[in-house]
Amino acid sequence: MTSAELPAPYGDGVAPNSAGPSGTSSGPRIPGRIRIHHLQQAKDTGTHFAMLTAYDQYAAAVFDEAGIEVLLVGDSAANNVLGHATTLPITLDEMILFSRSVSRASHRALVVADLPFGSYEVSPQQAVESSVRLLKEGLVHAVKMEGGADYADTVRAVVRAGIPVMAHVGFTPQSEHALGGYRVQGRGEASQRIVDDAVALAEAGAFCVLMEMVPAETAGAVEAAVRVPTIGIGAGPGTTGQVLVWQDMAGLRGGRQARFVKQYADLRTTLSDAARAYADDVRGGTFPGPEHTF
Repeated sequence: MTSAELPAPYGDGVAPNSAGPSGTSSGPRIPGRIRIHHLQQAKDTGTHFAMLTAYDQYAAAVFDEAGIEVLLVGDSAANNVLGHATTLPITLDEMILFSRSVSRASHRALVVADLPFGSYEVSPQQAVESSVRLLKEGLVHAVKMEGGADYADTVRAVVRAGIPVMAHVGFTPQSEHALGGYRVQGRGEASQRIVDDAVALAEAGAFCVLMEMVPAETAGAVEAAVRVPTIGIGAGPGTTGQVLVWQDMAGLRGGRQARFVKQYADLRTTLSDAARAYADDVRGGTFPGPEHTF
């Protein structure tokens, strides 16, 4: 969804790109910070928004400038930055560090951070305390929490503390061992459970419901059942928003890709070619040249 397609007014403190001789706007309006009510406007008007993961200042700045509406500081940093096999090992302190980097570099996007495994399951109080840290120290605007209807009271407690919560249903990576690995959720009779989970979490105060690896039909049923916007990853085209891990989207990660991933670039090859060219120049004595020397 481009800024031209967004419901007006879209963003706080919008300003014109340029002004004519009379001082009136001569170009499109520039949206300010994306807020949760802007995502709700997208749902209400039948438009769409984009979300990408970000874990560092450079990716965050590029995506922010490109007009990505939501940046997710995902616990997927565990297996996309830190080299772990799953999302489970990442800590709250590590999430705060990544969140602070992304938040400082973005000026328009809504920044959402995952509550990592072990930081919210014990009690609603633990979830509130962890969420407060992500907002105070990580500087994010909202948190994301995995889990179904059993976490409705936890969502309610965090929202009561003044912290926006994005719910995450369907395949929940933090529960991969309980779910038997990376498997599509919500097929057949299990579809209603996904719908019930989403409804319970939305009624508890979640401002958005993210669905991962669920059939498009199930995702469509959720989109119809909840008032709040939905976001899909491997959930078909019927959700309000879509999200991808940026290294998957941009072709930085090698190996087999999930079915729901579309690669929009081949950064792995580009970066590899650049590294080889640099190494060849160094070994051949052509770098640094006179133009690179004081």
